[in-house]
Amino acid sequence: MQPISIPLSKTKILLLLAGAILFVVGGCWMLVKAPTVSNPVLSNIYVVRTVGVAAVLFFGLCAVYAARKLFSTRPGFVIDDFGITDNSGGISVGAIPWSDMLNITIMMAQRQKFIMIHVKNPEDYINKQTSFIKRKMMQMNHKAYGSPLALSANSLRTSFGELFNLLRDQFEKRNKPQ
Repeated sequence: MQPISIPLSKTKILLLLAGAILFVVGGCWMLVKAPTVSNPVLSNIYVVRTVGVAAVLFFGLCAVYAARKLFSTRPGFVIDDFGITDNSGGISVGAIPWSDMLNITIMMAQRQKFIMIHVKNPEDYINKQTSFIKRKMMQMNHKAYGSPLALSANSLRTSFGELFNLLRDQFEKRNKPQ
């Protein structure tokens, strides 16, 4: 099989970067000049500062991720005879062989669609992560959705439906009874 390579969408990544920068600016504004409101919770300086710090840290990390992806020359996703190689998201796991895959399903979380890759050895994929944050995210995915491997088309130059259909077709070709 000729490998199928799906590039990263620089437009989608640029929009993600712009949004992240806006939220970092908003978080900085909350730290420097806390808004005055009549709501007792939102007028509490500690709540406002905590939200500001959280926004700067989280969206600052998102901005760094987006900037790195914006200049990446690697394809976002590759499908070949070996399996799939995911380089599209913040907790991408890299190569997933067809022989590890049990099923491919769609999962919805807060109006966002994800492709769940159910594998024989989920703990191996979790333990392979060197980043504490990525490992924890994968553990949460596994506990909540039955698999640590959640894929999105958000940063790819394809639609969610096209990616799912392509993955499903390739998976079914390799798992037909002989």
